[in-house]
This record gives sequence, C-alpha cells and structure tokens, in this order.
Amino acid sequence: MLVDELFVESRQCPLGIDVERPALGWSYKSESARSQNQSAYRIIVSDNEVSIQHGIGNIWDSGKVTSRKNVHILYDGPALISRTRYYWQVQVWDSSGHMTKSAVAFWEMGLLTDKDWSAQWIGAADEEQSDNRALPLFRCEFELEKPVATARAYICGLGQYELRLNGTKVGDHVLDPGWTNYNKTCLYSTYDVTKEVTEGANAIGVMLGNGFFNVTGGRYKKFKGSFGSLRFLVQLEVTYTDGSTATIASSQDWRTTAGPITFACIYGGEDYDACREPIGWDQPDFLEDSAWKHAAIVDSPTGQLKSQALHPLKVMKTFKPISITQPAPGVYIADFGQNFSGWVEISVIGPKGAQITLSPGELLKDNGYVNQKWTGSPYRFNYITSGSGLEVWSPRFSYYGFRYVQIEGAIPAKANENPTEDSPILVRIEGQMIYPDTKSTGSFESSDSILNRTHEIINWAVLSNMKSIFTDCPHREKLGWLEQIHLMGPSVAYNYQIEALLTKTMEDIRDAQLPNGMVPTTAPEYVEFSEQWRCFRDSVSWGAAYVLTGWNLLRLYGNSRILTEHYDGMKAYVDYITSASEQLIVTVGLGDWYDVNDDGPGFAKNTPIAHTETAMFYHMVDIFTQIASLLNKTEEALQYSHLRDEIKLAFNKAFFDPVTTQYATGSQTSNAMPLVLGLVDEDHKEQLLSHLIESIQQNGYHTTAGDVGHRYVLLALAQNGRSDIIYQMAKKTDFPSYGYQIAHGATTLTEAWDGPTIGKSQNHFMLGHLEEWLYRYLAGVDYVYEPSLETYRITIHPALPNGLEAVIAEHHLPVGKVRVAWKCSNDNGFTLDVELPANCIGDVYVPASASRPITENGKSVEETPAQGIEAVSFEVDSARFRIASGQYHFAGALSANRDSLSAST
Repeated sequence: MLVDELFVESRQCPLGIDVERPALGWSYKSESARSQNQSAYRIIVSDNEVSIQHGIGNIWDSGKVTSRKNVHILYDGPALISRTRYYWQVQVWDSSGHMTKSAVAFWEMGLLTDKDWSAQWIGAADEEQSDNRALPLFRCEFELEKPVATARAYICGLGQYELRLNGTKVGDHVLDPGWTNYNKTCLYSTYDVTKEVTEGANAIGVMLGNGFFNVTGGRYKKFKGSFGSLRFLVQLEVTYTDGSTATIASSQDWRTTAGPITFACIYGGEDYDACREPIGWDQPDFLEDSAWKHAAIVDSPTGQLKSQALHPLKVMKTFKPISITQPAPGVYIADFGQNFSGWVEISVIGPKGAQITLSPGELLKDNGYVNQKWTGSPYRFNYITSGSGLEVWSPRFSYYGFRYVQIEGAIPAKANENPTEDSPILVRIEGQMIYPDTKSTGSFESSDSILNRTHEIINWAVLSNMKSIFTDCPHREKLGWLEQIHLMGPSVAYNYQIEALLTKTMEDIRDAQLPNGMVPTTAPEYVEFSEQWRCFRDSVSWGAAYVLTGWNLLRLYGNSRILTEHYDGMKAYVDYITSASEQLIVTVGLGDWYDVNDDGPGFAKNTPIAHTETAMFYHMVDIFTQIASLLNKTEEALQYSHLRDEIKLAFNKAFFDPVTTQYATGSQTSNAMPLVLGLVDEDHKEQLLSHLIESIQQNGYHTTAGDVGHRYVLLALAQNGRSDIIYQMAKKTDFPSYGYQIAHGATTLTEAWDGPTIGKSQNHFMLGHLEEWLYRYLAGVDYVYEPSLETYRITIHPALPNGLEAVIAEHHLPVGKVRVAWKCSNDNGFTLDVELPANCIGDVYVPASASRPITENGKSVEETPAQGIEAVSFEVDSARFRIASGQYHFAGALSANRDSLSAST
C-alpha cells in the first residue's frame, strides 16, 4: 500500500496558506494487490527538513491514530506562524500492521495578521486619474546587499495585476486575483521569486487592470460600476544566505505613469499602444524614472485580505487556425476550429503606429464576418505597432469566448496578397485558452461516437466557464449564476478537481448573502436586479446552492469543516425561504428556466414556477436536516425534519392530482423532481414513472425540461433502472438534443437546446447533465464519502442499454483511482474490469444468466470466492459482490433482452 500524493487544502505543496488548521490528506497509488486497507496513520510536521527526514515532528506529531481516514484531517498542533514553511510526512499502516512512509511534502504559511503587512496601498497619482483611460504602470528600484537564499512576493492588485521583476513577468498566472465582492474579500497571491531577484540592483514593476473591480464601459458592458480607483499593495520579502532579511514594500516612494494599455474592460476588450511602452521600465537603471510621478497613498479596500486558495488561472491550451479566409478586402477570418474562452497572441511586423483590430466571435454572419450578436458587441482587441521589428503581444486583463477572430489592419503572412510598405504583416496568430491549472480527474469513452462527442462538448463548455468563479458564459455575462453549481457540480467533479473552486463559491455566497438571509442568484453579486425583476435575484433553485454545494463538498471530498463554517449562513437562508413562502409554497423564482416549448427558450412555460421552487425548497431543507444531524445539532435536526415533512404535505396538496397520479401540469419536470427528491408517496412511484416515460416517448424520446428539470428527468430514469430510455434520448440528432447541437456544428455545449441554429450563447454548461449519467450510471461509477466509515463507499453498477457495446471510464477520487471497463460480445457475453483504490469499500453488480456462470479472473465465484470478494448475493438477473480494493476481472452473460435487465436494476 503505497502513498501517492499529499494534499494540503486540496493542493500539493501550496504557498500562502492562511487557514489556522489546514486540512491534510493523501492518495494511494494504483496497484493490483487486493484488500489494501489503512488501519492507522501518523502525521508528523516539522519546521525543518532535517527533522522530518529523521521521523521527528518537532511541530506536531499526531501519534499513531487508529483510523481509515485519509482525507480532510485537520492539523492539530501549535498555532502556525506567518511565512513559515512546514514539512510533513505521513506514515500509514495496512490491515496486517505493515507500515509505509510517504515522501516528504511541505506547505508554507502566508501573512496571517494585518501586522504582517508593512506595504501600503498605492494608486496612480491624483492628477493621473480621473478621465485618463490608460492603465497605470508602477515601478520601484532596490538594492539587495547580499546573496539571496529565498524571496517571496505577496501581492493584491485591484482589479487585476501583472507583477514583473527585472524585465520579466513573475509566474504564469493570468487574471489574478480571483473575482470577489471586494467590499468583503480581497485575495492576495504568494509567489516564490527567489530566482527572479539577484544580489545588486533590481527593479519591480506592476501593471494594473480593471477586472470586475472597475467596470468602465466604453464598449459593450453587462453593467457599469466600480468599487473605486485601481490600487495595489505588494510586499517583497528577501532572506539572505546569512539569515538576515530585507523587505521591499509598496509606498509613496514608488513611481507611476500612464501605460501602454489605453483601454481595458472585462466586457469590452483591450487596447495596447506599443508606442507608449516605456522601454526598460521594469528593469534597473531606467533613465526616465525621474520623469514619472510619485504614487499616491490610497485607502485600503474595505474587503478583508485573504490568501487566494484557488488553483491559478493559466493559459492551458493553444490553438492554431485551421483556416484563414478573406470575406472582403482587408478583412480576414481566422478559424481555430474550436470554441473556447481566452484571448489571442499575435506576432506582427509593421511600421510604427499601425493599428490591428481583432474581433473575436463564436459564429459568423452570412457575409462571412464575425457575429457578436449574442455575445456582447462591440468587443475587440486593438494593437498599435511600435515599429521595432517582430512584436509579440497578447491581452492581459480581458478575455472572451470565441472560435473565430476577424483581423483588420494587418495581412496574414500566408494570405495571397501583396502587402504595401505600410501594411503590417501578421506573422502568427494563436488562440490561448484560459482555465484553472487543476488536476484532471476523469476520462470517459464508449463504443458510441455521439456519446463520446457529447462528453467532449460538455467538457469544453465546463473548462471555458471555469475561472475564479463558475461563469454562465465567457462573453455576454461572465457572472456566477448559482443553479449550475449544485446541478452540474457532480458532473464537473467527475472530470476535474474542483474542491477549492467549490469552497470559494461557498465564500462568495457568504459574502453575497443579505442581512435577512436571502442568497442572491449570482455570487459575487455584481448586478443587483430591481424589484420589478425580483425573480432574477431571488430564486431558491439558485440560492439553494449554498446548502447543496456544502453537502457536495462533504460527499465528494470528505470536507465536513465547510459545513461547520457555513452552518449559520445556510440556516439563515432556509429560515428566509420559510418566512418568504406562502404557507410553505414558494411562489417567486425562475423555475425550470430554458425549458423546451414552442415559444423558444427563456422563462419556464411547461412547469409552474411554484412547483419547481417548492420542490427545491424541500430538497434544501432535507439536506440541511442531514447536515444538522451530522453536526450533532439534535434539536435543530428535529426542528427542520418537521419542516421538511410539512413542506412535503403542502407540496402534494398543492400539486399532486390523485386521479391522474401526476404533478402540476404533468410535464417531465413536474413528475421527475418529486420522483428524485422523495416528494411522492411510495404507492404512486410506479405510475408517476410511467407517466414520465410516456411523455418522453410521445415527444420522440426528447426532453422538454430545462436548466433545472433536465437533471431530475435523467436521475428519475436512471435511479429507476431506465437508462435504456436515456440512451435513446442521447442518440437523437433532431431537436432538442445534444446530437442536434453536434450535427449543427457545435464544438461546445450551447445555452439553448437548439443553440447552433437559434443563436444565443454557444458556450454554456448549464444543460450538461448527461455527463453525470455517463459516469455514474452508464459506466456505473457511483461514490460517496461516508463520515461514519471514514472512507468512500463505491458502487459499480453499469447500465447496459441495447446497442451499446463498451464503456471505459476512470475517476480519480481524493483517495486514488477508480476504473471501470465493460464490454458486451455478440454471443451475449459480458466482461467487467474494475479497479478500486486502497482503503475503499465497493459493491459491484454483474449481470447473471443461468446459461453461463459468473467468473472472476477465470474462476467461478460460486465455487471458489476470490481474495478481495467479501460477500456475494444474487438478485434478479444480476449478482452483487462486496469487494475490497484492487483489480478484478468479471465475466458472465447477459439476458436475452438487455433493456429489460436495465429496467429491473
């Protein structure tokens, strides 16, 4: 049993931790050996690497703890100290008492108190502000008197910043810091800059951008507003080889001037005039330093400084054009072949003062030009050449969602056109996709090309909308609409490590919550909708993310601390919805937004708003009751369990028709949500399910559900063994379906079911709920962290719809890798390969047929139970195996009718 990766606050060897009791955890390497269980652990923490190598935890030694737990173990030693690097190691014992050690890892604390900051908040000189739209530059020269051992830079720049040392950018982060309600929280980052500084003369530079801190308008904008003028603080701390230290901090002694970025808006684009760039401004011995003005001391933002715990945003993928067309003289269109979010980088040669305009877009107009109708117009990048030879440029502070870029003012190098002496030559254009540098945790592949392509377009949309928040779209709004966080959270978690991003979501919600307990539909809440449009601000199907995301953090990552930290806020929201309801019926909200009807996408038409909102209210209270019980809040658990029961009675009284045995309008959403959420009485479940199936069949195996309801339609079918119906729906290529989007050229999941043909955003992930089904039901990988077991319980129960021959899926849990591969043969043979990580419990379901016995690794499981198989029980058409960790190969046979098998499970 070998330890693989060590995690502190879900990251490896992080810098700048500011949590008083960091959460520690570790994963296990994949191995074929079975029944590998952790029986105990010992964590040692030291403030020096020598001690830890000798097995000494001079800061904290947990001692040998009898426990299976290996995720979210809270540090329990003395108070941690700012700036200190802590080394740690874990020893683990298996069930036979054998002990193994992990490698040594570390974490480093950030600045834990206000007293740790000597830097001052500074901004542009007073006379440089007001109407000057050019963004400011700041610089400071300093001397380091001795050889440097280590150096750290701590910086918060609002709205966004780029930090530079001695002529180069520090690190590879982009769009820092993460977006927040800056009146409540401001995030700082920590950089190891040991290699960027040197003994002798040095220079530090800072560029500031507007971001969401200062939305200026001037071109397209979703809204216009500001938290104040741009400002930053930076603290560079150097430790010399002799142990002495030096600090270089932002102050009024710094110099500033208006820089080469003449326009930057998170919505409208970015302009750069290379003629204005002061050459060498971020290096020592800058000749123009005396001409720059002194920076101004400015008020600190009201938000509390907090270390940024997110995986940083970076340029993670690049794209070359698959074609460049010319729809008109002087106008060129670069097609990158893939819709994504980010910006472009160009290499250009041209005379001084030539302007190149780059207009990105998702679609093209009939005349071949870029179409920004649905994504916010005008949006563009402008670059003015300096005439200095080959110039390379990309934006810094604004991004967009696009596939195409319209090029004006330059001739692509490969274009069949003779340039004039004044024509800039575009030597290169590259698309750069931006998303968090987080671990990929899943892969899926099947024998069905439409399923595979659907999986791909959903994930392109997910990555395009993963920034420092989950955005709804990467262009028109870029806002953190909350319904997608809890509805799509499990789908996203199958593919990416998102614990840190979900944790920040909880903090953003806390910052957005109103004094009366209401949780707005977006967090951070940059746009406050008026009372006339209250449904866009106050909707429990959105606000319930506060409770449901917290619950997902426990079930997906074993993070129970989040529930304790946010318990009071979650309770306040439950109480708010209770008081705002009309006899426990919630009448205000958005309901099943973007459902399918003849009027086109938008407000819910098929299902009453009150039905969807009240069902979600019940679900939230049900989960909150379980949270209260888990946290041993016995009286409140009892109180909210009574509330839950009362909501169920009110809901059924208002919406259930005992004559038709249907809910509300009988829409797919109307019937699916009660089935999944436990609102329907047991006696009516079978009839309700049949009504749901009948509706789907009458609609040609299509959904009529929208943003909220579609997940519950799929869950209602899958949980009741009707994945055969889902598979029929998933194979469709006519409207409305995923296949329709693919058939009409979508390369990312679109906002509306018919997005490629109707328009709207071509890059939304809110309808991507099939992704959860692909992993959880089709591959059969279902898992949950169970605190009582101190580990994950994994269920492998593949759905086997007729016509699908094979599925392979992997998912990396915080404890290790789960892998499933199943395959059907022409003679009804069936094989199932399963790998469970160490220290987990698993149940595996294998189809059973009287014609062929089930074998595991070639041996009959009835005659000779193999090692690792702890129990076997036989059910209708299947056998259930309780297994321990390890790798298994099952073989058996399918019944003659695979769909009937699916329906019976």
